[in-house]
Amino acid sequence: MKKGKNRLKKFMLCTIIFFGTLLSMYLAMSIYFMNRFYFGSSVNRMDISGKTVEDVDKQITSELTSYTLLLEEQGGVREEIKGSDIGLKYNHNSHDKIKSLKTSQNPFQWIYSIFNKTNFQLSDISLYDEELLKKRVNNLSCFNTSNIIEPKNASFKYTDNGYKIVKEVEGNKVNKDILYNHIGDAITKGETTLNLKSSNCYEKPQYTSNSKEIIAVKNLFDKYTSTKITYTFGQSTEILDGSIINTWLNVDENLEVIFDETKIKYYIDTLAKTYDTLGTTRNFITSLGKTVKVSGGDYGWSINKSKEVQDIIAVIKNGQSITKKPIYKQTALSHGINDIGNTYVEINLSKQYLWFYKNGSLIVEGSVVTGNVRRNHSTPAGTYKLKYKQKDTVLRGADYASPVSYWMPFNGGIGIHDATWRSAFGGNIYLTNGSHGCINAPYQVAKAIFYNIEAGVPVICYY
Repeated sequence: MKKGKNRLKKFMLCTIIFFGTLLSMYLAMSIYFMNRFYFGSSVNRMDISGKTVEDVDKQITSELTSYTLLLEEQGGVREEIKGSDIGLKYNHNSHDKIKSLKTSQNPFQWIYSIFNKTNFQLSDISLYDEELLKKRVNNLSCFNTSNIIEPKNASFKYTDNGYKIVKEVEGNKVNKDILYNHIGDAITKGETTLNLKSSNCYEKPQYTSNSKEIIAVKNLFDKYTSTKITYTFGQSTEILDGSIINTWLNVDENLEVIFDETKIKYYIDTLAKTYDTLGTTRNFITSLGKTVKVSGGDYGWSINKSKEVQDIIAVIKNGQSITKKPIYKQTALSHGINDIGNTYVEINLSKQYLWFYKNGSLIVEGSVVTGNVRRNHSTPAGTYKLKYKQKDTVLRGADYASPVSYWMPFNGGIGIHDATWRSAFGGNIYLTNGSHGCINAPYQVAKAIFYNIEAGVPVICYY
């Protein structure tokens, strides 16, 4: 019984000593943390465990002196920004804030710090010279123009099998403003490493090969270049297909498909140079069997270039395959080397003689009187087209009014008409007693032409 009581007393004494010791240790640590930060405390990632406010001031000052920020760039390139390069120093105005942080830690609750680490973040713990930082950033190798690869959007390449998407170029161009802000933030937070790629400092292509906009343009390009236009010029043809159309297609900065109308016009120009005959010099085989060169006049084919450009674009946008004629400003009766065809009026101004052929058959011929040479009214040479025909009208000028039965103008106020006031035609009459430029024909000749001719028929005048 007595032994049991002694054992109980010993146990009670040990317990009191144990808990007394723990209490003493707890109180001692509480006293320790009255002026010191908890274990596991840090400010801007600097470990300040067990340090006084004054110790922290000294530590921050020391660490800022040796501070270095490592920049990790593409291609394994690394660059450093040292605190000494930018005038980095401790902001002593932060002393009171650090002291306030210490005050916020209740010394009697230090035991919780064993299980919970605390990182205090102060935005103005350090100061640096912004101009020095900008200068250092400007001198980074990633801003050396010889090292910069510009980012490029995905693009397109035309092949025999349609368009292929060319992968975008990521490049290594850094956005200076974004980088500068990240550097400033890293310095403020006390970070020692900054990865430019993970921080999104690099400029990126707006459109990649997987962008829906790129795929949509590719499909549109394929549609446009599937177009095939077969141009007909009489017996001749010209094929316009994707091999040419692809050189006309492009996209703007918003990936809107645009047509290079300058190139399209150039293509139409090449067609016009080959097939337009308006204003050309023709080798004309006369009724007398001689070949003469005839220049001037308003007869011939002439493509309406501006309208044809727009028509081509419309056809391409529909992805059509069609056979068509160009849109013309003016047409002729035939294509080929001889666009005059076999229905025409031939006037030999030197011989003062006229022939009219219809569908290859001679309808009428006869002597005529043309413009008065002495009075500078000579009938101009050239190939013209008949503008219209009119019966029973009066031809008026400054000093004349001549009634005619058959009027067929082909060059402004110059035309073919009967001249019943004349008793003779041909010869050299035109040299001194010719017309004001018109072709004076015998009544029956004018009549035969009038009833067999239509507007648009060529009239060839030559000397």
